[in-house]
Amino acid sequence: MESPADLKKRVKKVLRLLDRDYGGADCALTHKNPFELLAATILSAQCTDKRVNMVTPKLFETFPSPFLLAQGRQEEVEEIIRSTGFYRNKAKNLIGMAQKLVEVHAGEVPKTIEELTGLPGAARKTANVVLGVAFGIASGVVVDTHVTRISRLLGFTREASPVKIERDLMEILPKSKWIGFSHQLILHGRAVCIARRPQCQVCALKKHCPGAQA
Repeated sequence: MESPADLKKRVKKVLRLLDRDYGGADCALTHKNPFELLAATILSAQCTDKRVNMVTPKLFETFPSPFLLAQGRQEEVEEIIRSTGFYRNKAKNLIGMAQKLVEVHAGEVPKTIEELTGLPGAARKTANVVLGVAFGIASGVVVDTHVTRISRLLGFTREASPVKIERDLMEILPKSKWIGFSHQLILHGRAVCIARRPQCQVCALKKHCPGAQA
C-alpha cells in the first residue's frame, strides 16, 4: 500500500514528465472568446474535439454572439450541429444557454462555477473548462474519458465517477496544475496511452505507473 508521502513524490515525478513532454498543452477546441468556448464545450459532450471544430466555424459565423444565438431557430441550429450527435438536445441547450446569458448575465459569460453550471447544457466539466481556459481560474480539474482512464492507471484515484475522481485529483495535485494537468493527460492519452492499444513500452511515465506494471 502506497503511503501518502510516496504518492506525493510520485505525483511530482509524473507532473515533471508531463511538463517536459506536453508543456504547451492547451484546449483543443477552437475558439476566439469565452462564449465560443462555452458553446464548443457544450457540443463536445460525447463527441470528438475534431468534429466540434468542424461545425463551429459555421455556427459562430451564423450566430457570432449570445444575443443572436438566443434568437436562433431550433431547426437551424440543429442543421449546423447535426454531425456532433444528440443534436436536438444540444441545439436546445445552446439556445437556452444563450438566452440565459442575455437575460441574466447581460450577454457575458460568468466567472463562477455556480453561475456557469446554472446554464443549460453546462455541467461541472464544462464550467471547469471555461473557467480554466478562458479566464485562467483554477476551479477544479476537468475529468474526461482520458483523464478518468489514465488517472486510474496511474493510481491517482480508484473512483469511477468524474465528481469523485476530480475530488481525489484536487487533493493530490498542486492547484497551479489543476488547469494544465487535464490538457496534458488528454494529449498523452491520444499519443501514447491509447485506450485500445496503450504504448507502455515507449511511455515516459511507465516506471511511475502502477497500471503499466500490472
